[in-house]
Amino acid sequence: MSSIQPKDRIVVALDVETPAQALALVEKLRGLVGMFKIGKQLFTAAGPDIVRQIVGSGERVFLDLKFHDIPNTVASAGVEAARLGVSIFNVHALGGSAMMRATVDAINAAAERENFTKPIILAVTILTSHDQSSLHEIGLERSIQEQVIRLAQLANSVGIDGVVASPLEIAPLRASIENPNFVILTPGVRPAGAALNDQKRVMTPGDAVKAGADYLVIGRPITGAENPAAAAQKISEEIEQAVA
Repeated sequence: MSSIQPKDRIVVALDVETPAQALALVEKLRGLVGMFKIGKQLFTAAGPDIVRQIVGSGERVFLDLKFHDIPNTVASAGVEAARLGVSIFNVHALGGSAMMRATVDAINAAAERENFTKPIILAVTILTSHDQSSLHEIGLERSIQEQVIRLAQLANSVGIDGVVASPLEIAPLRASIENPNFVILTPGVRPAGAALNDQKRVMTPGDAVKAGADYLVIGRPITGAENPAAAAQKISEEIEQAVA
């Protein structure tokens, strides 16, 4: 995945309230970033039409709904996401191997039957808002790193394309997963000097790419900037320097 262009590694989180706000950001950032993330807030407010609009305008979408349910339900939801034309969608690895395998199989079958390009399917390991104490609170006694690696290996074993994982887990994941095409998308990326907000395990864009991340989810440092285009360009330049 090292051949990805610097700007194409940037996934902008459209964590806004209305379709109008989302579409305005897409226009401001057109050609400067690789993808736009639609999460639960915007999808609940605007529905699948916002995905269709952004994909229809020629941009790529990461549908960040973190599907976690019984296998048939998640598999069916994944197929609908693929039909919307998203480039990436995700599921919770904690849903287990049967759920993930069913989703992979359903996408493969539907793509062959309906002749669409298969999206990248990622598994969410441990949310970046967690720290060790909050994991213990819900009964997970392993260290964060051990839990992330266990879930990533499980996902890889059933054909999931990669994981969503915090910057601090990138290097251990690369060392633990033998699949050279395994995709790592990381949130919790903040340019130097940016506010951490609710992220606890963070890294700068340049350091995250050096560690082995393929895609970086970046929200408020771009969308909340006075000039989002300039902010995106600066991050792209930082990534370019990191991979030079």
